[in-house]
Amino acid sequence: MVLAAAAAALCAFIAPAAAGSGIPEVKAYLNGIDAHSILAPGTLFVKILGSILGVSAGFVVGKEGPMVHTGACIASLLGQGGSRKYHLTWTWLRYFKNDRQRRDLITCGAAAGVAAAFRAPVGGVLFALEEAASWWRSALLWRTFFTTAVVAIVLRAFMEFCATGKCGLFGKGGLIMYDVSSEKVQYSGPDVLAVILLGIVGGIFGSLYNYLVDKVLRTYSIINEKGAAFKISLVIAIALLTSCCSYGLPWFGRCIPCPTHITVSCPNTDESGNYKSFQCPPGYYNDIASLFLSTNDDAIRNLFSASTKIEFRISTLFLFFSAVYCLGIVTYGIAIPSGLFIPVILAGACYGRLVGRLFRSISNLDTGLFALLGAASFLGGTMRMTVSLCVILLELTNDLLLLPLVMLVLLISKTVADNFNKGVYDHIVKLKGLPYMEAHAEPYMRHLVARDVVSSPLVTFLGIEKVGNILHALRTTGHNGFPVIDEPPFSDAPELCGLVLRSHLLVLLKGKNFSRERIPAGQEILRRFAVFDFAKAGSGKGVKLEDLDIEEEEMEMYVDLHPISNASPHTVVETMSLAKAAILFRQIGLRHMCVVPISQGRPPIVGILTRHDFMPEHILGLYPHIKPHK
Repeated sequence: MVLAAAAAALCAFIAPAAAGSGIPEVKAYLNGIDAHSILAPGTLFVKILGSILGVSAGFVVGKEGPMVHTGACIASLLGQGGSRKYHLTWTWLRYFKNDRQRRDLITCGAAAGVAAAFRAPVGGVLFALEEAASWWRSALLWRTFFTTAVVAIVLRAFMEFCATGKCGLFGKGGLIMYDVSSEKVQYSGPDVLAVILLGIVGGIFGSLYNYLVDKVLRTYSIINEKGAAFKISLVIAIALLTSCCSYGLPWFGRCIPCPTHITVSCPNTDESGNYKSFQCPPGYYNDIASLFLSTNDDAIRNLFSASTKIEFRISTLFLFFSAVYCLGIVTYGIAIPSGLFIPVILAGACYGRLVGRLFRSISNLDTGLFALLGAASFLGGTMRMTVSLCVILLELTNDLLLLPLVMLVLLISKTVADNFNKGVYDHIVKLKGLPYMEAHAEPYMRHLVARDVVSSPLVTFLGIEKVGNILHALRTTGHNGFPVIDEPPFSDAPELCGLVLRSHLLVLLKGKNFSRERIPAGQEILRRFAVFDFAKAGSGKGVKLEDLDIEEEEMEMYVDLHPISNASPHTVVETMSLAKAAILFRQIGLRHMCVVPISQGRPPIVGILTRHDFMPEHILGLYPHIKPHK
């Protein structure tokens, strides 16, 4: 409870963004959503320390999600040139200070997190490709591959250093965490039928898991909004519940005589192992305690262990599955860094082993291999990934002969679960209110055009604008992009000449390059600024409206916006199908899309589309009669 309270206090008081998995936030960032402080240095610190405290407290949580978030935070720190607040800045990092390089670095960071957590370098690359990144290109493939290769080499070096046991349990099993390759893999028709059933039921359980996690998160968000004291109290209550289950339920187990054919000691004398004595006399072990009183990794190893068909009784497996399934659901969402991979693998392995015991009379597959397939079915049912999960499981277990069955069970469980709801990370992204753009347009968007959803009123600037007008617009709106229009005498007719960003306007106004006459300043303005003044600022570093010190007489002066405007903004005509506009917006990775009129003699711009204008909530709010497709 002390460890849990410490983790909760860190999240509640220092970095609330560090709570939870972190994968949904990284996924949202790589989709173009820069939410507040999700990749800040403080979040990185709390994520690392909080994850250590949370896993040590005995919660049914994993460290994998937090490690992905940690990798992304480190990449973000490098991508923004370090942290001025913590005196960690390097001038050579300024070359990464643009959106594309920063996004690529964070994708590599997410891949490195998976590679380090599962010791699965290729799985890390595929995870970044399949789940994390919204935009992928060939150059990113070798960059992520190089990153995960470095991770594997560094891990291997630390394992060599820790081989003498000076680092505790770190590095046990080498680069293969749950090695099941020693078991002979032979399967026939009845085995395949059992695996298909395993996939179907795993998909149903996985979708139910997502549904219940969604309901629990909604409940916890109401509690967590009441303040830090409520967050910490909730964490302590769940810690108490977990401890009661872990220590209380083994008392219901009975002592089982140790098998005679095993090579390890029974009961175990060290920290980990399959046979815990727990109040049993010498020569006996308690199978419930062997699962509950082990670390999560050791419990998975015990369930994956081969040639131990009757080590765990059916009632024990059912009890452990029920407890882990429920604890995994109620633990996710409390104010500690917590991953979903390990709880899902743990519940799935237990369920798979249970099915293996029930089908023992007709199946030739070992129960340990059934446990692996059960974990795959649960992962497919909750996370809806296929290729990356398949490779991660192969790298975790070193069993290539089981590849066809793992592929089959993942595809079946994903297909079944997709009929009920979306993946768990999609649920969490939606619950957090992050405007995530899917790769495809919704069917009802085909019946709308771009002008149907543009927000109003539109705020525009003239090419040479009065300082007071700019300040008024910045103070009264939260817009980040403004169309720039040229009017006579600077053009023959009103025309759209570009788009200017709020951050660039603030830098320009702070430089005070104003003129009393409404005349073009040309490129002369830019000579007064450094190249990196207009680069994307790191968290908390940019110029803010409060930093401006504009005097009363300067309000009537003029500033030329042409040098800092994007003279070629992406535009679409007002009659373009909204579905086409949404796909274009997502594929190019835009932040603003200008909608221009189809006929002359009208204002040169109809409106601006941002990602919020493509969100179902916005569109269905404007047109309540539209029925969204399930």
